[in-house]
Amino acid sequence: MGLFRQWASFVKRLVHVIAKPMKRDFGSGGMMVQPYRGYGSQREVFVMGRVFRQAALGRAIPRRGMLRDTADVARRIFRRGFAGARVELSLGGNQLCVTTDRDGYFDVHLPISDALPIDVSWHVADIKVKAEGQSTIRTTVEVFVPPPEADLLVISDIDDTVMFTGVAEKLKMLYRLFVRKPHRRTAFPGVASLYQALHRGGSDKVERPILYVSRGPWAIYEMLEAFFQLNRIPVGPILFLREWGISWRHPWPRRAEAHKRDLIDRMLTQYDDLPCILIGDSGQHDPEVYSEVVRDYPGRIKAIYIRRVDRNPDREAAIQGLRNELADTDCQLVLAADSVLIAEHAHAEGYISARGLQAVKRDVAESYQEASDERSAN
Repeated sequence: MGLFRQWASFVKRLVHVIAKPMKRDFGSGGMMVQPYRGYGSQREVFVMGRVFRQAALGRAIPRRGMLRDTADVARRIFRRGFAGARVELSLGGNQLCVTTDRDGYFDVHLPISDALPIDVSWHVADIKVKAEGQSTIRTTVEVFVPPPEADLLVISDIDDTVMFTGVAEKLKMLYRLFVRKPHRRTAFPGVASLYQALHRGGSDKVERPILYVSRGPWAIYEMLEAFFQLNRIPVGPILFLREWGISWRHPWPRRAEAHKRDLIDRMLTQYDDLPCILIGDSGQHDPEVYSEVVRDYPGRIKAIYIRRVDRNPDREAAIQGLRNELADTDCQLVLAADSVLIAEHAHAEGYISARGLQAVKRDVAESYQEASDERSAN
């Protein structure tokens, strides 16, 4: 009975999180805007988001509780993008207006002519949305611009690199996220402390940009944000690889590796004064894509960290072949079974501090001990 109550609580909290973004309209429905955290430099910033219509709630639906959450989840499933809305983004003295596409998405590339303050990394941009027959909507979005002392760019995959992607593992991850204590929710042991160390750098004081990519759709943005925050993983712009909406003209999503490569090119161009580290896993073409990036950007990529997700001998041999191909470059490809091996290499190269390395070792040891205790208890 106790296990049933735990899972019932898990489902209830999960539904509440999925429903949460829908509650901003207080049940009145209409046009809504959802901006996604942006990133940029002193030259240009990027912000994406979506404008959509959602249904109103009937008067019979209570303002809170499981019934309201369920109704909001249904509204989320059936909401539709608002095409042709005018989106105006303002950051400092810089401003640009764009129009949403047929699915309601907008992608703002705002040139910076009026310099932004350099004593802060997270800036707040204003968004104003206008559409015919609708009331004007105003909101804000956070935009990360690295400080002048930033010395490295980190681009990381999410799936099977930060968290598991298998259906069974996703259920475990969600259970940890909404039922277990915060310090026991990390998907991969040591991920939080590793990314914190990379964010702070060798001096423990730098705020490096960390940009994340995923194969998932924009619809799970809030879930990933909650996962990152509860696991103490440094929050950065989360750039999803594909919009999964299909049509007769485009019946299939774009190949994940092709879209991932486009995003990496965009980030390397944006931060063309920074060397880069790429982090991925052994199972989803990351080593091949990253090796192409090394060859196309000579001297820019300093390390490729690949998390080993299986023990397939053929796959490991293929990755070893890629490592050999990169032997005459400035980049080292590291295939690692856990976060400790990545952290040890990063510390040896001066990318993280000794304090950061010890934090990773401590967190991994604690995680393995907890897993052992759980097995013994069961």
